Amino acid sequence: MFRSRRAPRPAAALASALLLLTAATACGGDGANAGTSGAGAEATASGGSAFPVTIAHKYGSTTIRSEPKRIVTVGLTDQDAVLALGQVPVGTTEWLGGYQGAVGPWAEDKLGGAEAPTVLTDTGTGPQVEKIAALRPDLILALYGGLTKDQYASLSKFAPVVAQPKEYNDYGIPWQELTEKVGRALGKPAEATKVVEDTEGRIKAAAEAHPDFKGASAVMATPYEGMFVFGSQDPRSRLLTELGFSLPEDLDRAIGDRFGANISKERTDLLDQDAAVWIVADVAEDADKLHKDASYKDLGVVGEGREVFVDESSDYGNATSFISALSLPYVLDRLVPQLTAAVDGKTDTKVEQPAP
Repeated sequence: MFRSRRAPRPAAALASALLLLTAATACGGDGANAGTSGAGAEATASGGSAFPVTIAHKYGSTTIRSEPKRIVTVGLTDQDAVLALGQVPVGTTEWLGGYQGAVGPWAEDKLGGAEAPTVLTDTGTGPQVEKIAALRPDLILALYGGLTKDQYASLSKFAPVVAQPKEYNDYGIPWQELTEKVGRALGKPAEATKVVEDTEGRIKAAAEAHPDFKGASAVMATPYEGMFVFGSQDPRSRLLTELGFSLPEDLDRAIGDRFGANISKERTDLLDQDAAVWIVADVAEDADKLHKDASYKDLGVVGEGREVFVDESSDYGNATSFISALSLPYVLDRLVPQLTAAVDGKTDTKVEQPAP
């Protein structure tokens, strides 16, 4: 399910990995765990201690009774929030890049001198329960994920599990909320708020420096089995709106209650925006294929040079899909200049690939 850094067709791996997991998602319910209740409501710790703390999620709520020391992240981006708050997980789940410890270059400095986490993989059948148990976790984080009820119950037998929130599609939690929930789970809510504010400040500064983004339309897509478009609850799409862009008006109506979906040839109008950001395996090859597609090649976004291509096999491409408090500054430094060139109103402006 998860690809190595230079595997072929990474865009396909990215979309199919999440599709496999979301297709397996079951209806909500409570898991069986001494640290879990069915109340489903957030609870705040009393007195001066951060613990116990109770965090609501798709399958009820989970109580963490003391500061966790051995954290395993099953959520695909959850490790960045843990690292940003000064702790190193004992186990992470590999998704993008094939990096040591599943820690991207944008977050490496947060490891300090600590040993890199043990990397777990998922072949589409769910988390590796036995390997996770062997790590002796005292907290399992699965916020940016799609745990099923049964998977949640299995993991909850040996550690408190914070699953994905019920308010969003699977893989739909905003990075801000993910960071804040991890902060509560680790007993560091104030530190988490500071991390969020600092990263939001970087995004706000970029938006203010580029007033031409405000009101312009944009969309994120990848050429997976045709044309796969990311919806409004996908973190990549949220980055566009946080920068001031608007998404296609009927985007979610076209893809349903998922993080994204393939669109028909009749709906390529969704791609004809002021900027179309393509996450691709090979910039030259995929651009050429798109520009030969009869349903796409004559759109204004092509003829007027408003396409942005992100090389998914690069660190930049991985960071763009990762979307975390730590990866976002790395992405902004590269994506914002590309978006600026795309929406400058000049058809002869080339949208350059950023330096590594």
